Amino acid sequence: MKNELKKRMYAGEQLYGTWITVESPIMTELMSSLGFDYFIIDTEHAPLDHMMVQTLMQAMRPDTKTTPLVRVWWNDLVPIKRVLDLGASGIMVPWINNKEDAELAVKATRYAPAGLRGCGPRRAAMFDPDYLKTADQEIMVVCQIETKEAVANIEDICSVDGVDCVYIGPADLSASHGHLGNMGHPDVQAAIDKVYDAAKAAGIGAGIHEASGKSIPERMAKAYNLVTLGNDLVYAKKGVQAQFKKLGIER
Repeated sequence: MKNELKKRMYAGEQLYGTWITVESPIMTELMSSLGFDYFIIDTEHAPLDHMMVQTLMQAMRPDTKTTPLVRVWWNDLVPIKRVLDLGASGIMVPWINNKEDAELAVKATRYAPAGLRGCGPRRAAMFDPDYLKTADQEIMVVCQIETKEAVANIEDICSVDGVDCVYIGPADLSASHGHLGNMGHPDVQAAIDKVYDAAKAAGIGAGIHEASGKSIPERMAKAYNLVTLGNDLVYAKKGVQAQFKKLGIER
């Protein structure tokens, strides 16, 4: 296994991805041809089961350079093990609040004796004879930071060996600070900046998506490593709206 996304992130590149939320293989196939560096296939908020996650990864074009990550629904050994066995190159784990949470997420991706992942890689190793030798080093672990508690513990979270990136969840972070939906509030922005600074100090990646309270160009200028743009559903909606507007059709 060779994880080019992880390699490029640690080399300091700025990488652009999108959320995959729609249970449509042809949509994922199309989007994998457009130049995204990564997909985050979402099983936390989107209605995607494990069979669909596998199908969506299989639909990605073989010539694509897009790396599939999966946001699991919780920090639990079973969903993490299953999406890795399906062939995900990494995981995003929601609601990481402290060092112990981060350590569990990492251990769930590592085989014994270093971790707790059960050995049955299935599709992940189907065409990769070196998978078992390389998976522990190549799997990418992204911890989502979404609460005041997580921000308070951010240095400890970033210190965990095996955490590759901390990824800010602005919506839940705003709710945790008492400003639900107001991601531009100064308290939320201060928390976001603290997470970014801790990631950079620890030498790991920092990630965010466009619903962050600031414009994406501002985040790009600050050198976030993972910048997630829109999602498949939003792109479909915007495409229709743009066509209507172009033709003068009022809806």
